[in-house]
Amino acid sequence: MMSTPVVKIIMALTVGIVIGAGVVTLRDSQHTMVDAQKGGADEKKPLYWVAPMDANYRRDQPGKSPMGMDLVPVYEESQGEDKFGPGVVKISPHVVNNLGVRTGKVISGALQQHINTVGYVQYDEHKLVHIHPRVDGWVDNLYVKAVGDEVEQGQALYDLYSPELVNAQKEMLVALNQADQQLIEAASKRLRALKMSTDFIEQLIKTKQVRQTVTFYTPQSGVVKNLKIREGYYVQPGTTMMSIGQLDHVWVEVEVFEREASLIKVGLPVVMTLDYLPSRSWQGQVDYIYPSLDASNRTLRVRLKFTNTDKALKPNMLARVQIQSDSTQNTLLVPKESVIRTGSQNRVVLALGEGQFKSVAVEIGRIDEMHIEIISGLNEDETVVTSAQFLIDSESSKSSDFKRMTFDEKPKSVWMQGEVHSVTEQSRQINVTHGPVDAWNWPEMTMDFDVGQEVDLDALKVGQTLHFEVTLLESGSYQVTGIHIMAEPQIPTATVKGVINHVSHRDRTVNISREAIEKWNRAAATMDFVVDESLPLADFKVAQEITFTFEVRDDLVIVDIKGVNSGEHDAHTGH
Repeated sequence: MMSTPVVKIIMALTVGIVIGAGVVTLRDSQHTMVDAQKGGADEKKPLYWVAPMDANYRRDQPGKSPMGMDLVPVYEESQGEDKFGPGVVKISPHVVNNLGVRTGKVISGALQQHINTVGYVQYDEHKLVHIHPRVDGWVDNLYVKAVGDEVEQGQALYDLYSPELVNAQKEMLVALNQADQQLIEAASKRLRALKMSTDFIEQLIKTKQVRQTVTFYTPQSGVVKNLKIREGYYVQPGTTMMSIGQLDHVWVEVEVFEREASLIKVGLPVVMTLDYLPSRSWQGQVDYIYPSLDASNRTLRVRLKFTNTDKALKPNMLARVQIQSDSTQNTLLVPKESVIRTGSQNRVVLALGEGQFKSVAVEIGRIDEMHIEIISGLNEDETVVTSAQFLIDSESSKSSDFKRMTFDEKPKSVWMQGEVHSVTEQSRQINVTHGPVDAWNWPEMTMDFDVGQEVDLDALKVGQTLHFEVTLLESGSYQVTGIHIMAEPQIPTATVKGVINHVSHRDRTVNISREAIEKWNRAAATMDFVVDESLPLADFKVAQEITFTFEVRDDLVIVDIKGVNSGEHDAHTGH
């Protein structure tokens, strides 16, 4: 006879057609069987009846569950000391078969994480060349006609007439006539400094004929990125006439979340795909990691580099990239589907052998496509359940050595993507059209969300597309608790003093002799600037001394000016 009987629930789970008439008997791992000689003992009577799919639905007599299934009897059983601790359950072998219980091993191996993000194809700025004149002059002939024209190294770009170039040629002829080697060398250096080609200088020495126009050639092969001149244009030093970019290699700039920053290293392999060529992928690598984190979005900018020999990658194309981080060696891994994840606890169901199972709590780490890293709670070569573990866990958790889990398939927080239609500051609400949310079984919808106090409401703008986190509150309402906005590129800006030389009302440009820009290590120069549409040209006077602010866009654009001595703005930008 047993000393102290302990009550253990034995449940029979009848799972529709799959299980049929199979009965799942849940016992403690060290349940002491009644001695064979006691086989004639009285048949045990059920304590109560429960629904096979809901152990919380109990009745004192047989009947039907809310789902129309027969209630299952629960009997009193006694047990001895359990070597596996409380919470062990036992399932009949044929029912294990019917339930489709599958298992997998806890292994030690490498975890390979992938970081998915998006970016835009750009020119390789290391190979981007800007063409500027060294003298004042007029463009007589222009050999490239449009942005995107392909050019080969040494190809003629434009002919320039400049009195200064004519004088430099005459100085060479004077030196040649005097047969003064020092003067010849000095004149030759000046011609090279003015970017005249070696062939041109040699021809000048040979023919001793001064040319009124000088032809200038492209320093590299590539495509014309910007073209700011036409035949007849007057140009000066500092005028950006055009840019020549190469497409043999391209850059893609992306952003990754702060939590993924530690995984990024220079040289990591990257796989890129484009929407317009979905069947093709490109292999590249991480080329540069920017030194600072974006303070508002908590993202890190990363530059990727790709080979583009067939010129299929075009600047400004949207690219989807996957950065393959270094694998983590000698870490404990379990199949991804084996972990039961909740907001308060993560657990797996251990297969102990002989039909015995037990739920145990685990601490998880990183996750890849197939596995989850286990930091604590399991040992190598243990066996975990990878399917039907929720049924077993629901019974094991009743008496296991941790608080019973209330499994909720609906997570408390999810990230989704959407477009902002309106922002109401008074009530801290936004109206958003978001995409489907699989975790909550939501279709694409347009709806209002409250915005949590921890979110910067000023960062939300109408028409903005962003990722945002929505949390289900205890009150049953939904609240935006986090946002992620991809950072826009910063426009370089400088403020400097200068004197206006010329104002062109036709193309809204002014020629200014400006002072040096110390923060960019730029010497003083005379150059053209475009006036922003928000500034009236009437405020720009020839010979006027001004302090002005300009932005480096495709052109150098003045966005604010004031007179040097007035102390007040003569014009204000609309920015």
